[in-house]
Amino acid sequence: MERNWGIAFAMPAVLGFFLFVLGPVVASFFFSLTDWNIGGQMNFTGFGNYREMFTEDKLFSKSLFVTLYYSLGSIPLGFLAAFIIALLLNQKVKGLSVFRTIYYMPVLVPSIANSMLWLWLYNPDFGLFNSLLNGIGLPGSQWIYDETMAVPSLILMSTWGVGNAMVIFLAGLQGVPGHLYEAVEVDGGGALRKFWHVTLPSMTPTIFFNVVMGTIGTLQVFDQAYVMTNGGPNNATLFYIYYLYRTAFSESEMGYAAALAWVLFLIILALTALVFRSSKFWVYYEGEGR
Repeated sequence: MERNWGIAFAMPAVLGFFLFVLGPVVASFFFSLTDWNIGGQMNFTGFGNYREMFTEDKLFSKSLFVTLYYSLGSIPLGFLAAFIIALLLNQKVKGLSVFRTIYYMPVLVPSIANSMLWLWLYNPDFGLFNSLLNGIGLPGSQWIYDETMAVPSLILMSTWGVGNAMVIFLAGLQGVPGHLYEAVEVDGGGALRKFWHVTLPSMTPTIFFNVVMGTIGTLQVFDQAYVMTNGGPNNATLFYIYYLYRTAFSESEMGYAAALAWVLFLIILALTALVFRSSKFWVYYEGEGR
């Protein structure tokens, strides 16, 4: 009887998985093997979409390059900013909870509102950044309106939302055993040795988690290109997900868009597997031998 009740209570979750997760995934793979356009006839083309993608579609390689460029810039910069903030917030100072709230608040702001705010900051005529540069005698920049500065500008913008990584780093720092710091002090070590021999090794599991989540997140960046640049100038910010969206909903090429989605899935899977495989060389877990 209890077994039957257990199955009955589990069925909604199981049915939801098959209907809303596994079903769409299988359907998208089938669509990727067709030339289906919204409102048009569906014809089976096999791997024609994939052949076109890798041999003829220059925007595919462009969007992939732009996305990887953004990821390689935003992940290290964001982690460095988040880690430094977490180190500062881990100190015993007055008003610590207020500072934690302030640094986390940008995460709570909707991404569209963030994008609109940064559009004003990057405005070449009356934006805050150019006003500050002009105030100290430096020339202004076109920021997101310049092909060479567009992606670096969005990388700089990504540091605005490091609150999630900061909180995770802060939790990791608070979990570092205090007796390890005391052991370094007994041996005559200073702050640098504490950081290098205790803090950094103890934080490697947290760093590993943030690397995985950051990699997955940056490869799916979309809002900035959609709201701020429309993929321009000259496709300089044509992120992969934005290109996929434009292919599916502006050009109505659902079959080709499904193929793009599957290629992105395989790329994320490969990079995540690479990070997991490399973790045995640099991630330290307390109680394990090295």
